[in-house]
Formats: sequence, structure tokens, C-alpha cells
Amino acid sequence: MRVVFMGTPDFSVPVLDALVEAGHDIAAVYCQPPRPAGRGKKDRPTPVHARAEALGLPVRHPVSLKSPEQQEAFAALNADLAVVVAYGLLLPQPILDAPANGCLNIHASLLPRWRGAAPIHRAIMSGDAETGICIMQMEAGLDTGPVLLRQATDIGPEETTAQLHDRLSQMGADLIVEALRRLPDLTPEPQPEDGVTYASKIDKAEAQVDWTRPAVEIDRQIRGLSPFPGAWTKIGGERVKLLASKQADGQGMPGTVLNGTLRVACGTGAVDLLRLQRAGKGAQDTETFLRGWPVAAGTCLSSE
Repeated sequence: MRVVFMGTPDFSVPVLDALVEAGHDIAAVYCQPPRPAGRGKKDRPTPVHARAEALGLPVRHPVSLKSPEQQEAFAALNADLAVVVAYGLLLPQPILDAPANGCLNIHASLLPRWRGAAPIHRAIMSGDAETGICIMQMEAGLDTGPVLLRQATDIGPEETTAQLHDRLSQMGADLIVEALRRLPDLTPEPQPEDGVTYASKIDKAEAQVDWTRPAVEIDRQIRGLSPFPGAWTKIGGERVKLLASKQADGQGMPGTVLNGTLRVACGTGAVDLLRLQRAGKGAQDTETFLRGWPVAAGTCLSSE
């Protein structure tokens, strides 16, 4: 098929690769414009932009698709289909209508649960047992279109957003290739009205750990916000990111380190801190972290 690909971050790259490997004709790749990054604040192309150029594909990065000129340029591609995954711009109706078979979106949740911006984070933070990928026909509403294909997967008890992100990205790549292969035979299923939830964008204010909360909630917070923005606490007055954890047995004053391997008491229960990151340093497992900065049992962690 003649396909327009629309995506921006790392999550989208395996999907682009899969479409190329499956033999589809990529008419153009749309992504967000390069933005200042790094110490020099030089414009840096997005992951999709960089990958598309490496594949020799034409790249477009308009700041908006609302103008008649942009809509005419998109329609002139004469695409059979547009595949959209984490693109970052709303698609006006003329864009949605331009391809012969419309626009398909790859969404990282089991719709209608977790429509919106941060479905992977929210699934872990809410303690969902499973999540998945939906291939959805796009319409004007936010992730409201009918679903063509869906695939579920369990969320591991110690899985972080980063780990689940990578698994779902590959699942989405495989499922969109299957969807395009079976497209004439697929029946779009309208999303049920029951069970709708919205995955609002992650706010950095959600990252501060309150040790008086139950261990189950703190563990979900740590895993759900890893790697970005990263849940945090203070050790000896220094802010430290907490990037991996698991629930553990133990009790004590909330925030108190219970042993020599960073088991920390919560409002109820405890968590083992498995991966941490000090400011200006790389992430480390607990053993490596403690070699460089011993934290004795009885130390009280603070988020103030």
C-alpha cells in the first residue's frame, strides 16, 4: 500500500521500520519539527526524523496541519492510508479524509480505557493487570474511533513504563503490519461507552514520593514514572530519582530505611528500591549506588 507515516518519538520508530520491511511504499514521513536539545541547545531532529532520513524517506515536519496549503500537500500524496503513532499534532478533518482508506492510529492501551496522552504510565500507576495495543480508525474525537484489531498483554509485577513502552512499541509494529495485510476483511468495532478513562499528561508534581502512602501505591508510582519524569525522594538533603522498585515485607516509621539494601517503610508495608539516580549521574542498581553512597538502616528519607 501507499502509506503516509506520522509519528515522532522512539515509540514510533519500530513501526516505521516494520512498514518498510513489509514492503509498503512510504509516500512521506510526517513528524514534529527539530527542537533545541543538549547543552548547546542546537536543533535536534526527532527519533522518527532521524530514522526516516537513514532509510532515505522524504520527511515533512509542519508546525500545524490546519492551513489549506498543508492539507493540499498532504492530499497530493495520493495515499491509500495514513498510519499514525504518537505523532503529536491533532489531525483536522481534511487530513483524516484525504487517504483512500482513512487514517489508522496505533494506541498503547485497551480502548476505551486510557484514551489520551499517557496510557502506559497510567496503566502502571493505576495497578492494571493488563494493557495492550489497539489499531483504531481515526475520527475527530480523542481516541474515540472504532477498533480494527487489539492485542492484550499482562503487566509484570516489577515492570516499569520504560520496559512496557518497548514491548508495546514492538507489539504495535507487528499488529499494524497484520492490520494492513487483513484490511479488506477487518470489521471496525465501535468502542463501548462503558469503561472510558482518560490518561492525562504526566505532571512533574506527581513525581514526589509521599512515604505515608501504602507501599502498593508508591511502588506503582516509582515504576509508572520511570524513566521520566522519575519519582523522587531526598536522601541526606539531596534529591534522588527512584527508577525501579518492588513491594516488600516490613514496617516502621514511613520513609525509614529498614535494612542495608534500601528497603523503605511506607504508610503500610515497604518497598525495595532497585534502581536509583543521583543528580548529574547515571542510573545505578542498588548495590552500585550504596558502594558510592552508603545509606544506613534507620536513615529517614524525605520529600521536603
